[in-house]
Amino acid sequence: MAATTEFIIILVHIFTFFVSTNALRPTKFSSILIFGDSTVDTGNNNYILTLFKGNHYPYGRDFPGHVPTGRFSNGKLVPDFIASFLNLKDTVPPFLEPNLPDDELLSGVSFASAGSGYDELTTAPSGVISVSKQIEHFKSYVAKIKGIAGEDRARRILESAFVGISAGINDFTINFYDIPTRKVEFSIAEYQDFLLKKLQIYIKELYDLGCRKIAVVGVPPIGCLPLQITTKLEISKDRKCLENENLDAQLYNRKLEKLLLQTQAMLPGSRLVYADVYEPLINLINKPENYGFEVTKKGCCGSGTFETGPFCNEITPTCEDASKYVFWDSVHLTEAAYQYIAKYVEREVLPRFLQDCANN
Repeated sequence: MAATTEFIIILVHIFTFFVSTNALRPTKFSSILIFGDSTVDTGNNNYILTLFKGNHYPYGRDFPGHVPTGRFSNGKLVPDFIASFLNLKDTVPPFLEPNLPDDELLSGVSFASAGSGYDELTTAPSGVISVSKQIEHFKSYVAKIKGIAGEDRARRILESAFVGISAGINDFTINFYDIPTRKVEFSIAEYQDFLLKKLQIYIKELYDLGCRKIAVVGVPPIGCLPLQITTKLEISKDRKCLENENLDAQLYNRKLEKLLLQTQAMLPGSRLVYADVYEPLINLINKPENYGFEVTKKGCCGSGTFETGPFCNEITPTCEDASKYVFWDSVHLTEAAYQYIAKYVEREVLPRFLQDCANN
C-alpha cells in the first residue's frame, strides 16, 4: 500500500538534498529531482507498507553516524555523491520559507521507491511506489512550489532542475527472468519496447510539468547480479555472469539511447541524456583489481549470494571491509562501487548538460 500523496510530500521534504546557492556550482542546476528504484531511494520505503525496506542494520553500516536510513547499501548512493559534487547540502527545506529570494527557493527531492519499475505489474505484489505514482506525487509537489513561489519562479526552478530517472532492472528480474509473468505475453524485445513506451510517457509528463533537463539511467549488467547468478545455478555452475541477460541489457540500453534522442527532438527546449551504468559496472566486475576491488561474484552481507532486504538483517554477518566488494548484498552495490559510478556520471553525463547551458 503506497502512502497518500499528502504524506509523500511531507516525507520527500525530509529525505534528500537541498541546494547551497552561495557556493560556485559546476553546472547551472537549480535543484535535483530523482525518480526510480532502490538505486536512488534514500528512504521513501521506510514509510509505506512493504517488505522492501533498508531501514535496518547492517544497511547504513558505513553511512555517516552508522545508521540505517533506508538506503540499500552500506553507505551513500549515487545521488548523495552527485549532490556533493554539485555543492548541495542538507538544510531546512527552503521552500517552507515563503519570503526567501528567488535564488534560495530551491530544493532537491527523491521520489524513488525501492522495488519500483516502469511496469505497474512490477509493484503490484510489493506495494511499493511505481514510477507512474511517483510522478503523481511530483505533480502535487509542483503545485505546492507554485503556491509558494508563484508560476514564474516555479517555472524557472523546474526548467533548470537536474532530473534523474533510474529504473527498469526490477521490471526485467521480477516480471521476465525470475517470475516470467510478462514472458507469457512478450518476447524480450517486445517487453523492452513495452517498457520504453512507458518511459517515454513518463518523460513527456515530466516535461509537461516543466522539467527540461532529464538524465535517464540504463540498466546494469543484470546477469552479473549475485542473486541472478544464484537463481540460475544450473546454467552458471561456476558463478559466471549470465551472458543472455547481459546481452538483453545491452540491447535495451541501445534502444533507450535511441529513444531519448527521438524524444528530445519531439520536446522543444528539452535536454535528454542517456546515463550509461553498464560499462562502468562491467569494468569493475571484469577487472576489479584495476579499481581497488577484490570480490565481484557475491555481496558483503551474509553469503552474498541471495541475501537482500529482510534477509540482510541485524543477525546476518558481513564482510570486514565492504570497500573491497562491488556488491553490498546480492543485488545492490557497496558505497565504494556507487562512488565509482557517481564519478563516471560526473565525468560523462553532467558535462553534457553543461555544454547545453554554454550553447544557450
